[in-house]
Amino acid sequence: MTFFYMLLAFVVGILVGWFIWGRLRGELDSLRGDLDRTRSERDRLRADGDRLKGELDACGRARADLESRLRDAPSAKAATPASAALMSTPATATSAATKAVPARPAAARKPAAAKTAAAKPAAKSAAPRKAAAPAAKKAAAPQAAAGKADNLRRLIGIGPVNERLLKGLGVTTYAQIAAWTAADVKRIEDVLNFDGRIAREKWIEQAKLLAAGNEAEFARQFPTAGTASNT
Repeated sequence: MTFFYMLLAFVVGILVGWFIWGRLRGELDSLRGDLDRTRSERDRLRADGDRLKGELDACGRARADLESRLRDAPSAKAATPASAALMSTPATATSAATKAVPARPAAARKPAAAKTAAAKPAAKSAAPRKAAAPAAKKAAAPQAAAGKADNLRRLIGIGPVNERLLKGLGVTTYAQIAAWTAADVKRIEDVLNFDGRIAREKWIEQAKLLAAGNEAEFARQFPTAGTASNT
Protein backbone atom coordinates (compact mmCIF):
# COMPACT_ATOMS: atom_id res chain seq x y z
CA MET A 1 0.00 0.00 0.00
CA THR A 2 2.84 2.36 0.83
CA PHE A 3 4.44 1.64 -2.54
CA PHE A 4 1.18 2.56 -4.29
CA TYR A 5 1.03 5.94 -2.51
CA MET A 6 4.67 6.63 -3.36
CA LEU A 7 4.05 5.80 -7.00
CA LEU A 8 0.95 8.04 -7.05
CA ALA A 9 2.89 10.95 -5.51
CA PHE A 10 5.68 10.48 -8.06
CA VAL A 11 3.22 10.61 -10.97
CA VAL A 12 1.47 13.67 -9.53
CA GLY A 13 4.84 15.40 -9.05
CA ILE A 14 5.79 14.72 -12.68
CA LEU A 15 2.47 16.13 -13.94
CA VAL A 16 2.76 19.26 -11.77
CA GLY A 17 6.38 19.79 -12.84
CA TRP A 18 5.48 19.38 -16.52
CA PHE A 19 2.65 21.93 -16.17
CA ILE A 20 4.90 24.45 -14.39
CA TRP A 21 7.65 23.97 -16.99
CA GLY A 22 5.18 24.54 -19.82
CA ARG A 23 4.02 27.81 -18.25
CA LEU A 24 7.58 28.99 -17.69
CA ARG A 25 8.59 28.04 -21.23
CA GLY A 26 5.68 30.05 -22.69
CA GLU A 27 6.64 33.10 -20.63
CA LEU A 28 10.27 32.69 -21.73
CA ASP A 29 9.27 32.64 -25.40
CA SER A 30 7.16 35.74 -24.86
CA LEU A 31 10.10 37.52 -23.22
CA ARG A 32 12.33 36.55 -26.15
CA GLY A 33 9.81 37.99 -28.62
CA ASP A 34 9.64 41.24 -26.64
CA LEU A 35 13.43 41.40 -26.62
CA ASP A 36 13.59 40.99 -30.41
CA ARG A 37 11.00 43.70 -30.92
CA THR A 38 12.91 46.00 -28.58
CA ARG A 39 16.12 45.41 -30.53
CA SER A 40 14.43 46.15 -33.86
CA GLU A 41 12.93 49.33 -32.39
CA ARG A 42 16.37 50.32 -31.11
CA ASP A 43 17.90 49.81 -34.56
CA ARG A 44 15.15 51.86 -36.17
CA LEU A 45 15.67 54.68 -33.67
CA ARG A 46 19.39 54.62 -34.36
CA ALA A 47 18.76 54.89 -38.10
CA ASP A 48 16.36 57.80 -37.51
CA GLY A 49 18.96 59.45 -35.29
CA ASP A 50 21.63 59.13 -37.99
CA ARG A 51 19.24 60.53 -40.60
CA LEU A 52 18.31 63.48 -38.39
CA LYS A 53 21.97 64.13 -37.68
CA GLY A 54 22.68 64.24 -41.41
CA GLU A 55 19.81 66.67 -41.93
CA LEU A 56 21.07 68.88 -39.09
CA ASP A 57 24.53 68.91 -40.67
CA ALA A 58 22.98 69.89 -44.01
CA CYS A 59 21.04 72.69 -42.28
CA GLY A 60 24.25 73.92 -40.65
CA ARG A 61 26.03 74.00 -43.99
CA ALA A 62 23.12 75.79 -45.65
CA ARG A 63 23.06 78.33 -42.84
CA ALA A 64 26.80 78.94 -43.12
CA ASP A 65 26.43 79.38 -46.87
CA LEU A 66 23.61 81.91 -46.42
CA GLU A 67 25.59 83.82 -43.81
CA SER A 68 28.61 84.01 -46.10
CA ARG A 69 26.39 85.29 -48.92
CA LEU A 70 24.90 87.93 -46.62
CA ARG A 71 28.39 89.03 -45.59
CA ASP A 72 29.43 89.34 -49.24
CA ALA A 73 26.27 91.28 -50.22
CA PRO A 74 27.44 94.76 -49.00
CA SER A 75 30.68 94.48 -50.97
CA ALA A 76 28.69 93.72 -54.13
CA LYS A 77 26.51 96.77 -53.54
CA ALA A 78 29.59 98.96 -52.98
CA ALA A 79 31.08 97.74 -56.24
CA THR A 80 27.99 98.82 -58.21
CA PRO A 81 28.64 102.62 -58.08
CA ALA A 82 32.23 102.09 -59.15
CA SER A 83 31.16 100.08 -62.19
CA ALA A 84 28.55 102.73 -63.02
CA ALA A 85 31.27 105.38 -62.82
CA LEU A 86 33.47 103.34 -65.14
CA MET A 87 30.59 102.94 -67.60
CA SER A 88 29.85 106.68 -67.55
CA THR A 89 33.45 107.69 -68.26
CA PRO A 90 33.48 106.70 -71.97
CA ALA A 91 30.17 108.53 -72.49
CA THR A 92 31.65 111.71 -71.00
CA ALA A 93 34.73 111.41 -73.16
CA THR A 94 32.56 110.85 -76.22
CA SER A 95 30.47 113.94 -75.49
CA ALA A 96 33.64 116.01 -75.04
CA ALA A 97 35.05 114.72 -78.32
CA THR A 98 31.77 115.55 -80.06
CA LYS A 99 31.94 119.09 -78.82
CA ALA A 100 35.53 119.43 -80.02
CA VAL A 101 34.69 118.35 -83.61
CA PRO A 102 34.07 121.43 -85.83
CA ALA A 103 30.74 121.79 -87.65
CA ARG A 104 30.66 120.39 -91.16
CA PRO A 105 29.26 122.28 -94.13
CA ALA A 106 25.64 121.68 -95.14
CA ALA A 107 26.74 119.77 -98.24
CA ALA A 108 28.69 117.30 -96.12
CA ARG A 109 25.77 116.75 -93.72
CA LYS A 110 23.31 115.69 -96.43
CA PRO A 111 24.93 112.25 -97.10
CA ALA A 112 24.92 111.58 -93.35
CA ALA A 113 21.21 112.38 -93.22
CA ALA A 114 20.60 110.00 -96.12
CA LYS A 115 22.47 107.21 -94.28
CA THR A 116 20.38 107.84 -91.16
CA ALA A 117 17.15 107.60 -93.15
CA ALA A 118 18.33 104.31 -94.68
CA ALA A 119 19.21 102.91 -91.28
CA LYS A 120 15.75 103.63 -89.79
CA PRO A 121 13.89 100.91 -91.78
CA ALA A 122 16.54 98.39 -90.75
CA ALA A 123 16.07 99.34 -87.09
CA LYS A 124 12.29 99.03 -87.45
CA SER A 125 12.63 95.55 -88.98
CA ALA A 126 14.95 94.48 -86.14
CA ALA A 127 12.49 95.66 -83.48
CA PRO A 128 9.85 92.95 -84.17
CA ARG A 129 12.59 90.30 -83.88
CA LYS A 130 13.59 91.56 -80.44
CA ALA A 131 9.95 91.69 -79.39
CA ALA A 132 9.40 88.15 -80.66
CA ALA A 133 12.19 86.74 -78.49
CA PRO A 134 10.49 87.49 -75.09
CA ALA A 135 7.21 86.18 -76.50
CA ALA A 136 8.92 82.89 -77.40
CA LYS A 137 10.42 82.67 -73.91
CA LYS A 138 7.01 83.29 -72.33
CA ALA A 139 5.47 80.59 -74.52
CA ALA A 140 8.17 78.10 -73.51
CA ALA A 141 7.90 78.87 -69.78
CA PRO A 142 4.64 76.95 -69.09
CA GLN A 143 6.07 73.82 -70.75
CA ALA A 144 9.14 73.94 -68.50
CA ALA A 145 6.95 74.49 -65.42
CA ALA A 146 4.48 71.72 -66.40
CA GLY A 147 4.46 68.56 -64.27
CA LYS A 148 3.06 68.01 -60.78
CA ALA A 149 5.58 67.74 -57.94
CA ASP A 150 5.57 64.46 -55.97
CA ASN A 151 5.83 63.98 -52.20
CA LEU A 152 9.54 63.12 -52.05
CA ARG A 153 9.35 62.57 -48.28
CA ARG A 154 7.73 59.18 -48.90
CA LEU A 155 11.21 57.89 -49.80
CA ILE A 156 13.23 56.48 -46.92
CA GLY A 157 16.10 58.89 -46.21
CA ILE A 158 14.38 62.06 -47.46
CA GLY A 159 13.14 64.39 -44.74
CA PRO A 160 12.01 68.03 -44.82
CA VAL A 161 15.56 69.40 -45.21
CA ASN A 162 16.61 66.98 -47.98
CA GLU A 163 13.31 67.54 -49.81
CA ARG A 164 13.88 71.31 -49.71
CA LEU A 165 17.46 70.92 -50.97
CA LEU A 166 16.41 68.59 -53.78
CA LYS A 167 13.66 70.95 -54.90
CA GLY A 168 16.24 73.73 -54.89
CA LEU A 169 18.21 71.62 -57.37
CA GLY A 170 15.11 71.16 -59.55
CA VAL A 171 14.31 67.57 -58.42
CA THR A 172 10.56 67.43 -57.73
CA THR A 173 9.28 64.06 -59.06
CA TYR A 174 9.87 60.34 -58.54
CA ALA A 175 10.56 59.94 -62.26
CA GLN A 176 13.54 62.31 -62.06
CA ILE A 177 15.12 60.31 -59.22
CA ALA A 178 14.34 57.01 -60.99
CA ALA A 179 16.23 58.25 -64.08
CA TRP A 180 19.39 59.25 -62.18
CA THR A 181 22.67 57.98 -63.61
CA ALA A 182 25.90 57.37 -61.70
CA ALA A 183 27.05 60.87 -62.65
CA ASP A 184 23.78 62.36 -61.38
CA VAL A 185 24.12 60.50 -58.07
CA LYS A 186 27.69 61.77 -57.64
CA ARG A 187 26.62 65.34 -58.42
CA ILE A 188 23.71 65.23 -55.97
CA GLU A 189 25.84 63.66 -53.22
CA ASP A 190 28.51 66.33 -53.71
CA VAL A 191 25.91 69.05 -53.28
CA LEU A 192 24.18 67.40 -50.28
CA ASN A 193 27.52 66.27 -48.82
CA PHE A 194 26.46 62.58 -48.77
CA ASP A 195 28.82 59.62 -49.11
CA GLY A 196 27.06 56.64 -50.69
CA ARG A 197 23.85 57.30 -48.79
CA ILE A 198 21.64 57.34 -51.91
CA ALA A 199 22.75 53.80 -52.79
CA ARG A 200 22.51 52.56 -49.18
CA GLU A 201 18.97 53.83 -48.72
CA LYS A 202 17.95 52.79 -52.28
CA TRP A 203 16.45 56.11 -53.35
CA ILE A 204 16.41 55.13 -57.03
CA GLU A 205 14.75 51.73 -56.40
CA GLN A 206 12.06 53.37 -54.26
CA ALA A 207 11.47 56.12 -56.82
CA LYS A 208 11.08 53.59 -59.65
CA LEU A 209 8.33 51.75 -57.79
CA LEU A 210 6.50 54.96 -56.83
CA ALA A 211 6.88 56.45 -60.33
CA ALA A 212 5.32 53.27 -61.78
CA GLY A 213 2.48 53.44 -59.23
CA ASN A 214 3.40 49.99 -57.81
CA GLU A 215 2.32 50.71 -54.24
CA ALA A 216 1.97 47.03 -53.25
CA GLU A 217 5.54 46.16 -54.24
CA PHE A 218 6.81 49.36 -52.61
CA ALA A 219 5.09 48.45 -49.34
CA ARG A 220 6.51 44.90 -49.56
CA GLN A 221 10.12 45.91 -50.24
CA PHE A 222 10.13 48.96 -47.96
CA PRO A 223 7.72 48.23 -45.08
CA THR A 224 9.17 50.97 -42.86
CA ALA A 225 8.29 53.72 -45.38
CA GLY A 226 5.22 55.81 -44.67
CA THR A 227 2.25 56.33 -46.97
CA ALA A 228 2.44 60.12 -46.64
CA SER A 229 5.74 60.98 -44.96
CA ASN A 230 8.68 59.27 -43.26
CA THR A 231 8.79 61.83 -40.49
